[in-house]
Parts: sequence; C-alpha cells; structure tokens
Amino acid sequence: MARKYLISRVALALALSGGMATAALPAMAAAKEKEKAPKIAFSKEFAAAAGDLDKVVGAAPQNAAVTAASEKLRTAQTPEAKAAAAAEVDAALGGAKAKLAAASTVATTPGDKIKLGELTRNVGVLLADPAMQHSGLVTMLQSGALLPENTGQVQYLAGITAYQTGDYAGATNYLKQAKDGGYADKDGLIDRVLADAYKRTGNTGAALALAQQEIAAARAAGTKPTDTAIRTALQAAYDAKQTSAAIDLAIELAKDYPNAKSWTSSISVVRALSGLQGQDNLDLMRLMARTNSMNDKRDYLEYLQNADPRRLPGETLKVIDAGIAAGKLTSADVAEYRQIASSRLAADKASLASLERDARSGSASAATATGAADAFLSYDEPAKAEELYKAALTKPGVDKDRALTRLGIAQVDQGKIADAQQTFAQVGGTRTVIARLWSAYAESKASGATAQ
Repeated sequence: MARKYLISRVALALALSGGMATAALPAMAAAKEKEKAPKIAFSKEFAAAAGDLDKVVGAAPQNAAVTAASEKLRTAQTPEAKAAAAAEVDAALGGAKAKLAAASTVATTPGDKIKLGELTRNVGVLLADPAMQHSGLVTMLQSGALLPENTGQVQYLAGITAYQTGDYAGATNYLKQAKDGGYADKDGLIDRVLADAYKRTGNTGAALALAQQEIAAARAAGTKPTDTAIRTALQAAYDAKQTSAAIDLAIELAKDYPNAKSWTSSISVVRALSGLQGQDNLDLMRLMARTNSMNDKRDYLEYLQNADPRRLPGETLKVIDAGIAAGKLTSADVAEYRQIASSRLAADKASLASLERDARSGSASAATATGAADAFLSYDEPAKAEELYKAALTKPGVDKDRALTRLGIAQVDQGKIADAQQTFAQVGGTRTVIARLWSAYAESKASGATAQ
C-alpha cells in the first residue's frame, strides 16, 4: 500500500467571531518523505482488509461519483440533506466506513495503525466529518510510526479538529503540543485557535499570555504586531478582567491601526472599563466623532446626553444631524434634544462675544474662562478655545486635567500636533486614559493616517 502520512488539504480557519472557513495546508514532499521514511511493515491481515480501500481513497479526486457526492455534501443545507449526501459519498467509496471498521479490528503493527489513522482521516475529510478526522489523526499520533518532523503538523490538525467538534480542552492539548514543538502554520491560525480554545475552557489568563507573547515577538523583531494579534490580546484581557492591560492594548490597537474599526473597539473598551461619566465621557465621544467610529444609536444618544442641549446647543444639533445623516438616528429619537437645542441656539451664539470678553478680563474666574473656552470648542472655533483654556489654566481652582484635555483637543483641531502631544502628556487622574487615546489620534494625524 502507498504510504501517505499527511493530507494536502484540511477544512480549518478561525474567524475572530468564532466561525470556521476553509484553508489549505501544503502537501508533504513525497520524494523527500520516501527518502527519509524507515520501512513500515503492515500485517498480512491488515493489508488484506485495507488494501482496496487505500486504492479507492487515493483515487477519490479522480472518481466522478465521489466528487459529485462530495459537492452535494458541501452545499447541503439541512441535516437530512447532509446525511443523505454523506451516505452517497460513502457508497461511492465502496462502503468506506464499514471497511475502516473491519480494518481497525486487525490493525496490530505500528504500520497498520498509522495507515488506519491516515485512511480514517482521509475518509473523514471526504465525509466532512471533523470527529472522524480527529479520530484518525489521534490514531496516527498514537501509532508509534509517525516521523518526528511530521508530528507537529499532525498535532496541529488534531487540535483543529478537536476545536471544530467542540472539544476545547482537547484542542488546547494538541495545539499547545504543536506550538511547544515549534510548529507554525503559514496563516498563524494556531495562535488564534489556541487562544480561543483557552477562552472557551475558562483559561483567560493563558489566552492573554499567548497573545501577548505574539505581540512581544513582533515588537522584538522590529515589526508591527498584526491587527488580529492585538485584538486577540485585547479580548483576552477584557475577558480576564485585567483592566490595566485591556486599556493599554486598546490604546496600542488605536496607535498601530488608526482606522474607524479599531477606534470603535478601543474607545468602547475604555468606555466599558473606565466608568467615565458626564464631562469626562463627553471627550471620549468627541474622539469617536472625529474618528468616524460612532457605530449605533447608543453612541449618538450617549454623546447627546453628555453634551446636554441646554449647555452646548450647537454641538448637540451637529451630533443630531450627523446621526440622522448616518442612518443611526430618526427624528423621533431626538425630537426633545432638537427642540431644546434649537430653542437655545440663537441666544447661545449671541452670548459668545460677552463670554469671550468676560473670560479675558483679569478678574475672570477659572469657571468663567473654561466655560467660554468650552463654548468656542463646541462651535468649532479651536483657536479661541485654545487661548481661553490657557487663560483658565492660570486661574486658581481650575479643573486642570479637564482644561488640559480640551486644550489638547483644540490644538489637534488646529493641526498643532506637537503642542497637543505635550499638552496631553500633562493630563493626570481619571482623564489619563482619555488623553492617551487623544494622543494616539494626534499621532495618527501627524502620520497622515485616516479613519476608514
């Protein structure tokens, strides 16, 4: 019988959502395999029981009946249709499952067992049966005849098929063995599947450590970690309730991948873990708006609540119009906000001149100066806002961290990136994380990155 240790294709791939797709693994080099492989002995009984099946399975790609039934199985939509198509595949293979069962009763030598495992795995692929594939791969690993250089790949496939069948403990066992042995698949799926399997078995700490190792290795090599690696680590940190690590990773994601999707994830994590309220959260919502990362009605309504149409009517109306234009809000959703903001808009705009005059007077309080600065920032006049925040910072009793945060925002809005970075670096307290995110945004603007 021809000896094949590995198959060239396997259904496996992990999306971050947990779904599976199809990916190919490279076929083993047959010539090299033949040169290295020691002589394998098959028992007479096993050779008689499995010889014909080995030929049929080897010829399956050229067997029209098998390929037609396999295609039917691939496209079947209901359990009944899948079962019927699988039965057609089995029949086209000459009753493969029954022949495997018969061969298993006489498999006694290491050669018998590795061939039995290979055939079981092959038939499992043709039948789209991950449990059968897994059984065959485990038989190969336990046969005692698997070449050392092939062990990692078989362990990897055993881990993948365990994952596909919902055996997450088995998946972590085999995938960790493969990884510890130095195996690395070309698509990097081993780390993603292993991390998710750890998560599903409740071992969130191991999932986080694994993802952090991948990030650290990329940094050490002078390359940027993949978006997937950072997201995997971020999710693991979030699941493990490691707030500090999760926030650090959220900022890392935004810095390395400053697009709308990343900003949505990063800011959402910070909102969820930091417990920011009111005026603090308002500046996060402003960052979401500037990064085009406001995803749903909740985002817009939260922004409106924080802005308050009585305090910032112009900004409130701008958010309402943006939400309706984006299809995230309806007029009914925001009718009260619009009514309040619209009724106050004219008077609020008319008061800007007097607000500025009062704020610039030598006797102005910190509250007067910051109030005027807030008004100009909300009306997209960052130059005046910058001057007034600077004035406020010289006043006793100023909320220094809030004023510094918004001074940095005003500077970013003017394109004064270096100044903004210096300003954000001075922010402390609960607003530190807000400033770090804004600093990452400023950095992305300096590099020319845009939110897509």
